[in-house]
Amino acid sequence: MLRTVVATRYVVPLREGGSLPGVVEADDDGLYVVKFHGAGQGPKALVAETLAGELGRALGLPVPELVVVDLDPALGAAEPDPEVQELLERSPGRNLGMDFLPGALALGAPANAGISPELAADVVWFDALVTNVDRTPRNPNLLLWHRRLYLIDHGAALYAQHSWSGAPGEIERAARSRFPAIGNHVLLPIAGSIAEADARLAPRLDEAAIQAVVDLIPEEWLTDAPPFAAAAEHRAAYARFLTERLAARAWVAEAEAARGRAADG
Repeated sequence: MLRTVVATRYVVPLREGGSLPGVVEADDDGLYVVKFHGAGQGPKALVAETLAGELGRALGLPVPELVVVDLDPALGAAEPDPEVQELLERSPGRNLGMDFLPGALALGAPANAGISPELAADVVWFDALVTNVDRTPRNPNLLLWHRRLYLIDHGAALYAQHSWSGAPGEIERAARSRFPAIGNHVLLPIAGSIAEADARLAPRLDEAAIQAVVDLIPEEWLTDAPPFAAAAEHRAAYARFLTERLAARAWVAEAEAARGRAADG
């Protein structure tokens, strides 16, 4: 299970994100960037954040710790911003926090950041796996902290979940997508071989590892959400999507081709 902490103080909103995340202090004296299930993107953004983030951690990629943040809506009573007050009132109970990295800097020019070609290739491979459309030069969602790269903000990953209708075969078809959006990845120009990254990383994930990550999702984020009636059906769908995506290899070839185009350009 993800570690659970209790929110004790709302510190400051982070208005760069469309979902209005905020820095929150918790009862372990830690600071966390929290995404709230009552935000406009809803619980599915938290599901994507959990699945992608914990898969990244399982692969050994530098993703800050994720925690469940238990929130009492009364915490927002003293907030002067009515938008923040309303968001906290809509988000009682479990929300998702990511360890706050004080003083971290947003990635600038990748070529000047000291990122190895192997790590860049691993990140590209990972983002192609989880269909993360939000790692572009305009919005890289990469931080440098103590000269080390960190991957943050995966709420836009696994975007196919928003269009699932429950139709037969739709999850498998979505999983087999080549994901041409990987051509916009900020690290492509400095990445090494994606095929070699595939050989390094794919063996670290199997059905058991995927299921273990899927099982981390809090039950509340999987109820009252289309297209499935029960949380177990949602879990099965996510596990099926990820397992099928690992079995399909077209997206690896797509990422390798995109790397070649980036090198030529």
